[in-house]
Amino acid sequence: MKTLHSFILTASVAVSLIFFGGSYLVFTYAFRDGIRDSAREQAAVLARSTWHSMTQLMFQGWSRDELLGFIDATQTALVDSPTTIAIHRGEAVAERYGHFDQPAPDTPLTRALTDGAATDLLEGDFVRHVFPLVAEARCLSCHDNARVGDVLGAIDVRQDTRPALAKAEKRFFFSLLALAPLPFVVAFLVVWRINRRIDDAVGRLRDNVDNLNRVSDLTSLRPTEASIGFRELDDIFEQIAQLGTRLRNVAVDKDLLEFEIRLMEKFIITSEVVKDWHEYVKELLIEISKVIDAYTLFCVFKVEDELFSLEIFWRHRPSPEQLTQMEERVRAILDTNPYLRGIHGIQINHTVAEPDRDMPPLNARDMELQTKSLLVEAPKIGGIVGIGVQSEMVRDDTRALVMESILSTLLNVIGSVRAIYKYTRDLEYYATRDPLTHLYNQRVFWELLEYEISRASRHKQSFGLLMIDLDNFKSINDTYGHHVGDRFLQEFANVVRHALRNEDILARYGGDEFVALLPEVSEADAYTVAGRVVEAAANLAVELPDGGRAKASVSVGLAIYPDHGDDKKDLFLLADNMMYKAKNEGKNRVALPSDVDVAEAYRKIGEKSQIVLRALDEGLVRPYFQPIMHGGTRQLAAVEVLSRIQTDEALFEAGEFIELAEKMGVIHKLDFQVMDQAMAEVARTGYAGYLFINLSPRAMVLSEFLPEVKAMVIRHGVAPDRIVFEITERETIKNISLLTKFVAALKMEGFLLAVDDFGSGFSSYHYIKHFPIDFLKIEGEFVLNMVKSERDAAFVRSIATLARELGIRTVAEFVESEEVLEQARAAGIDYMQGWHIGRPGPNILAG
Repeated sequence: MKTLHSFILTASVAVSLIFFGGSYLVFTYAFRDGIRDSAREQAAVLARSTWHSMTQLMFQGWSRDELLGFIDATQTALVDSPTTIAIHRGEAVAERYGHFDQPAPDTPLTRALTDGAATDLLEGDFVRHVFPLVAEARCLSCHDNARVGDVLGAIDVRQDTRPALAKAEKRFFFSLLALAPLPFVVAFLVVWRINRRIDDAVGRLRDNVDNLNRVSDLTSLRPTEASIGFRELDDIFEQIAQLGTRLRNVAVDKDLLEFEIRLMEKFIITSEVVKDWHEYVKELLIEISKVIDAYTLFCVFKVEDELFSLEIFWRHRPSPEQLTQMEERVRAILDTNPYLRGIHGIQINHTVAEPDRDMPPLNARDMELQTKSLLVEAPKIGGIVGIGVQSEMVRDDTRALVMESILSTLLNVIGSVRAIYKYTRDLEYYATRDPLTHLYNQRVFWELLEYEISRASRHKQSFGLLMIDLDNFKSINDTYGHHVGDRFLQEFANVVRHALRNEDILARYGGDEFVALLPEVSEADAYTVAGRVVEAAANLAVELPDGGRAKASVSVGLAIYPDHGDDKKDLFLLADNMMYKAKNEGKNRVALPSDVDVAEAYRKIGEKSQIVLRALDEGLVRPYFQPIMHGGTRQLAAVEVLSRIQTDEALFEAGEFIELAEKMGVIHKLDFQVMDQAMAEVARTGYAGYLFINLSPRAMVLSEFLPEVKAMVIRHGVAPDRIVFEITERETIKNISLLTKFVAALKMEGFLLAVDDFGSGFSSYHYIKHFPIDFLKIEGEFVLNMVKSERDAAFVRSIATLARELGIRTVAEFVESEEVLEQARAAGIDYMQGWHIGRPGPNILAG
């Protein structure tokens, strides 16, 4: 790349060369014109003087020969000169004195002899003057055949200008050559002077740039205080100084930008982050401290209407005085916000990120000047209403702006992390717990019952199973309302827990039914524990608003493993039958199965087994369809296929034979029959919505399942993307690798996938993380309780939000009223299912 001084020097040389070349051309042209003009004048003078000389000779009486001798002498005198002269005689002269030996006249001569006008011509480098010899009165004495005005002849003078031009150009060239070094010397001196000034200023600018390491160094970006001597260059360097000042006002340090990038990476919310949001914020504080001296980070959350939580995170271990000072500083910040001013119900928690070191000395003034905060008027996600940081950097205006931006982002990120942490913790808890009584739920009960059978079998022990049902609980709900009924159930759960042993397990099975597992107990001891439950329930009285008391009794059915059965379903069925026996015998008692009771229970199981086999053989399995409504259009969008067995004697619902069919190993045959009939009904009616089909765990291990289903959809002309298979956590999650392959095969064929009872088990989130889920069917118990439990409503909203973020559609189960329907729609759920939408029936598809 060229330097400025080389450019100036080169430009000066080029200008000098152009000047000399141009001057040479201009002066040459001027000389040429001057010489030609001079030659033209000389030719004209020579022609006139020759004519005058000739007339003088002729007046003296010279003869023709003497005149010719004069002409020859004149031409001879011009032999070595660039001038030639020729005299051409006209016709009048030839007629009077005879013809002369002369060339034929050319055009200029002919014109002169004819017109009698002198002519100047430029023929290349030759100047030519043709002078006509016009007869005067005195000429007629010799030329008596002519008249005055006749042209007697013409003098043709030609002058070669080349020698004169060559001589003039030579002199001019050597004159210019002598002057040539002068412009170069002047140009060199000028360039040297300019370069010296510029190099000095650029050198100082380079030194300033080399010393730029932080934004604060931009204030020293002034190349020179003195004038360079050129106004334009002075303006340029002044603009550089102003640029440094402006950059100082808007720029951010490289380390600060790198810090923001690292901090943005921390804003990616993963499952590890959600495990403990306190640890996440501690890591954020440590990350911030790597770039700036951040001492504390605090967050304010709204927990309830009048209750707030203040979380203060310390970089190092604070002193008691610093704890108090920081709390007072945060309270002072909160008082600046009208929404937070004067709050009293505030819980303060302190967390130390690196407790192995003490905080540096900080006084109240330091905390006031170094604290930057951001407060909002309404709680954001996670209930967060404010965030702040105490750091030395907030004294710097530019960095303070950066910190404001960081705080704005942190407000949302920390709020989101805390909200997800809380929702995840709640989801994990309520996946195993009943939200009203906080007892184990039905799903966990079955898992614990299966575990207890396995444990008792290994250790050759017995255990008891209690089926507990409140007598006449419906009258409490109907008389005093659901809020009293809910409170009664909560207090009932408490008294039953106290009546049981410490090692016993109590669960709410559903509604007003409870179950209890009594490990390592004999029949007699189990009966004693059951009696305590009946007594505790009889003594329970719940205070009513009007001063009255609500009371209820219980009926308890008891079964003992392995005396009464070694299968969980059989054992539960027997305990359930005994509970109904206690009710039939007068309620408020315990029923223990006799040998007859056990035989009768197994007889019923045998009868149902025969019904299942007969249904398969005779094709008595019928599909029933429960409508699923689109929440936005309120139109039928899908149906769930439910199995029924229709005999001449009765209609059996799925709950009466599905588990038995699984136990018998014929559930896949039942599934094939109901699916085939359901698809045939779809083809017959032209139904165009989704078809939800429950998928039994056995389907995964059947190699013929997928080929059989593919054959059905082809046979009935049903598109695979209208078939939605529902998977549950029952047994499937135990075989995760097999389930993964099975789901992949289903999706490969174009079928859709739904998770049933989402939120009711441990593994719900495992499904949506690892499988390509299309629908989530939210556990109906949570949906049903939305109208009376804000906790359940929040749970449902969080699932709907999560599904929407993942592009998964949601279905609300147990929509049993218009109020529940509106709550579900407000929560953002896509589809609704329940008795309020429609009960199952065989002719739903026909309209």
